[in-house]
Amino acid sequence: MPKLSANLSWLFTELDFEDRFQAAAHAGFRGVECLFPYATPAARVARLLEAGGLEMALINAPPGDWESGDRGLGAIDGRQGDFMDSIEAAVAYAGAVGCRRVHVMAGIGGDRAVFVDNLRIAADICGRAGIKALIEPLNEIDMPGYFLGSAAQAMEIIWDVGSPHLGLQLDLYHVHMWGGDGAAAIDDCAGQIGHVQIAGAPGRAEPDSGALDYGPLLERLDNTGYDGWIGCEYRPRDGTLAGLGWASAYGIG
Repeated sequence: MPKLSANLSWLFTELDFEDRFQAAAHAGFRGVECLFPYATPAARVARLLEAGGLEMALINAPPGDWESGDRGLGAIDGRQGDFMDSIEAAVAYAGAVGCRRVHVMAGIGGDRAVFVDNLRIAADICGRAGIKALIEPLNEIDMPGYFLGSAAQAMEIIWDVGSPHLGLQLDLYHVHMWGGDGAAAIDDCAGQIGHVQIAGAPGRAEPDSGALDYGPLLERLDNTGYDGWIGCEYRPRDGTLAGLGWASAYGIG
């Protein structure tokens, strides 16, 4: 049975951030994730998780200066010091909230050798803390110029880094948007997938919208032996609760 995680940066946004935890728990979620939780003290988030009986499935490492255009620092030459600071901050926060997956963003443009070198260090830092670092390929429409643009490219980098503490974050929405096949991506990346995310494609609304049939895809994931979280990272059309009918088969809503 797939384990669904509510991405609190996308779901329940009609509520203040701290109120989203209890709303997710009431809806039946047992996992939550978010992009950048750092504005809320980790001790406060830990209490919210405990109160809701929730696990923090995933956070992103700080991406640099988002307002100035940074979308991660991993592949950006000349920003190695900033990148290491972001990893240290992410590991400290993740440890405080009991999170075992950290998404390391590559950035816009960038250099492959820099990314590989940075990931080797980041994976080691994460591994020593009992955390797995993840990289996620994004599509060009949603994130123009992003360094990682396909699962195949991400897998090559994972193999080059060669660390058991680095894995793939596979967002099946992004796979569809770059013209890939979700079933093939699941098969090709099996064994390296550390986290999965879903949304309707195109449109990024509820997973039962758009062209993708997620029932067979989630079953295929189960058949590969994947037992991690499935992150619900989508934009509800008419409020989060009103759109959760698609998840009733998985005990949500």
